[in-house]
Amino acid sequence: MIKAVFYSKNNSYFGFKISGHADYGCYGNDVVCAGVSALVINTINSIEKFTDDTTVTEEFGSGLVKFKISGKVSPESRLLLRSLRLGLCSVYEEYGNKYICIRFREVNHV
Repeated sequence: MIKAVFYSKNNSYFGFKISGHADYGCYGNDVVCAGVSALVINTINSIEKFTDDTTVTEEFGSGLVKFKISGKVSPESRLLLRSLRLGLCSVYEEYGNKYICIRFREVNHV
């Protein structure tokens, strides 16, 4: 199962953690994993390319990605993170809670 956690402060997203594998299909043919990977990679690349926000990305070989914006979050990054949420929620609606779990965590400090 893919587990996604969105982190926010004052109701504004600043990062996320994605871990696990969907196991929807065989390795190389898993459309749920491929879709989630494309959404996550595109979000990170877009924030890094199209904003001046300072980002920290950690990728681990076991299907774990941690991403956060340090400091002030630009309106563009807010929109891109909301877009990622929309995309992941669409995957959840299409394939269900057997393959993806999405949580939201409000934090007091970054």
